[in-house]
Amino acid sequence: MAEPIISFKKLNITFGENVVINNIDLDILLERYPFDKELLNGIFDLILETVLCRNNEIVVASNKYPAELVRSKFLKLTSAHVQYAMDCMRTNTTKVHNIKKYLLAALFNAPSTISGYYQAEVNHDMPQFVVSGR
Repeated sequence: MAEPIISFKKLNITFGENVVINNIDLDILLERYPFDKELLNGIFDLILETVLCRNNEIVVASNKYPAELVRSKFLKLTSAHVQYAMDCMRTNTTKVHNIKKYLLAALFNAPSTISGYYQAEVNHDMPQFVVSGR
């Protein structure tokens, strides 16, 4: 029996790569941030690695989560979430001992925290527009 030209495993990886590349608009991010190419490729690799992970659980920020939950959140990431994670890296002033874990947590939490993060930035930069008393 002849071996298949491309294995199912390789097909899965290629499909996963294409999905992640399209979801985060990697080509546009690389064009927009040419000096952050290494960081962007690292973020892409981390997202892909997480999406393709076959463990039952994935540890994020010292918490165990069902892999399906983490995979689902990572498949919903967009270029805005990647830019948010890059902003987190750029503005962090504390010592990060494990960059991979830091980025994993930033990406996992991005959909939940991105709005509050940017609202806090606007409030800080333009306090005259802060609405109080709601």
